[in-house]
Amino acid sequence: MNRKIRTGLLADTETTGLKPGSDEIIELGMILFSYDDETGEIVDILEEAEFLREPLSQSAIRNYPGAFRVHGIPFADVKGKVFDDEKVMKLLGHSDTILAHNATFDRSFLYHMYPEVNELKWYCTMRNIPWKKYGFQSGSLLSLLKAHGISGSQSHRAMDDIVQLMALLKEPNLDGYPYLKEVLSKKPMRKYEPAASKSGYRNWRSTNRRTSSTNTWGN
Repeated sequence: MNRKIRTGLLADTETTGLKPGSDEIIELGMILFSYDDETGEIVDILEEAEFLREPLSQSAIRNYPGAFRVHGIPFADVKGKVFDDEKVMKLLGHSDTILAHNATFDRSFLYHMYPEVNELKWYCTMRNIPWKKYGFQSGSLLSLLKAHGISGSQSHRAMDDIVQLMALLKEPNLDGYPYLKEVLSKKPMRKYEPAASKSGYRNWRSTNRRTSSTNTWGN
C-alpha cells in the first residue's frame, strides 16, 4: 500500500507583547517536515530555520523589557537583525499544513508580516486535542511536556519550543495514533480577522530593511 506523504510546518514566534497591531515578532522558528497522512507518523525533517529581527515601532521597543522577562532574548541579540523573507516565504509555500501551539497567537502576529499566511491551512495543537478531558492538568506546552516525560522545562525560545512540540506530536493518543493525526483530523482554523484599531492594518514586513516585494510561494 502506497503511503500518502504530506508536508507540514511547525511554527513558533517570540514577540514584544500580546498585541499584534502594536507589538512585533522578534524571533521565528520553523521546522518543515513530512508525515504520513493516514497514520500521522512523522517521516522526516526536511528543513529547520530560525530568525531574529529588531523591532522597529516605538510601541514594540517600549514593551521589550517586559517581554524579555519571558523569552530572555537580550535586545543586543536582535539589534540590526532582519528576517530572511525569501526563506520564510519558501518554507510557508512548501507546506500543506501549518501547526502551532496556540496557533491563534502565532498566526495573528505572522499575518502582520506575511498576510499570505491567512490563505494556508492552520491547525492548533493546543485546542485541537481535549487535553483536560484526557486527564492532563492543562493544555499548556510545558504542562504537556512534563506529563509525557519529554522535558521538565521550557526555554520560550522559538526553535526549542517547536522541537519539543514535535516530540509531543509523535506521542500516541488514547487510540494509539500519534497526536499529530488527531490534530489534523479536525477542520483547519477559520481565517484570521484583524481587530479594528485606530492605527488600522499594519504590515511590519513593509519596514523590514531587506524585504522584497517579489517573493512568491515556494520559489
